[in-house]
Amino acid sequence: MAVILVSGGAGFLGSHLCARLLARGDEVICVDNFFTGRKANISHLLPNPNFEVVRHDIVHPLFLEADQIYNLACPASPPHYQYNAIKTIKTSTVGMVNMLGLAKRCRARIFQASTSEVYGDPEVHPQKEEYWGHVNPIGSRSCYDEGKRVAESLCMNYHQSHKVEIRIARIFNTYGPHMDPRDGRVVSNFITQALEGKPLTIFGEGKQTRSFCYVDDLIEGFIRLMDQDTTTGPINLGNPGEFTMLELAQLVLKLTGSKSTLKYEPLPSDDPKQRCPDISKAKAILNWSPKVPLEEGLKKTIPYYRQALGL
Repeated sequence: MAVILVSGGAGFLGSHLCARLLARGDEVICVDNFFTGRKANISHLLPNPNFEVVRHDIVHPLFLEADQIYNLACPASPPHYQYNAIKTIKTSTVGMVNMLGLAKRCRARIFQASTSEVYGDPEVHPQKEEYWGHVNPIGSRSCYDEGKRVAESLCMNYHQSHKVEIRIARIFNTYGPHMDPRDGRVVSNFITQALEGKPLTIFGEGKQTRSFCYVDDLIEGFIRLMDQDTTTGPINLGNPGEFTMLELAQLVLKLTGSKSTLKYEPLPSDDPKQRCPDISKAKAILNWSPKVPLEEGLKKTIPYYRQALGL
């Protein structure tokens, strides 16, 4: 039994990770400041005697003991991370230093939840881990994109200078239960709009593509990356199947039975046209690839949204 600290543990991904770690018998310390994390995501875990919740913001130093640390703390959707851009970049920089300092003191292995956003609006397709990215350092998304890029750099610096054991995952679009209906990302937007009978918002012509990974598949990738000794990463974790926004919208309308129409809006600034992972490394090193097709994952997700929206 290991003691595992999960920062951002009450968030969408963090809550699923906490549940998975508890199920295999670990002791889990969930750390969250509840800016975007929600108590409802972890309420079913509270009766477990191996589960502990600490309200804390990692921008401030944290003094706990753990064998492993998963750092998932940071708002991940544009409306949330742009709400307070300075706070967002501090979480990925000052907060990252604090979590790495904790890992160094505890001699704990630390996992950093990085993002496909480090690739920016990519000029290569699909994106391999060796690609350095095409990012606007002063754009509207830079507080998140550049914050995550600095966080990766800090991880490597602590690894090289202090021998801290690190693991870096670059996460591509993920969806599933516990994602906030008002999250602002495309899957939650489309499902919520469809269930509420509102027009589905398509930006640009809707031809931009994304890949969508179901949350259970992603969490399996997290644990495999954390528990192997071959690589520090970064390793891409995502589903290489590509869908246009129009294709996703039509699928959501079909599965919800909604009569909603489509509404076209201008494309936001710095919005990537294509985003698709090359997961060759994940397959070779972790023996990991996503198993849940988009339609099946959406069928598992939509009932959660009906309940969350009270419909």
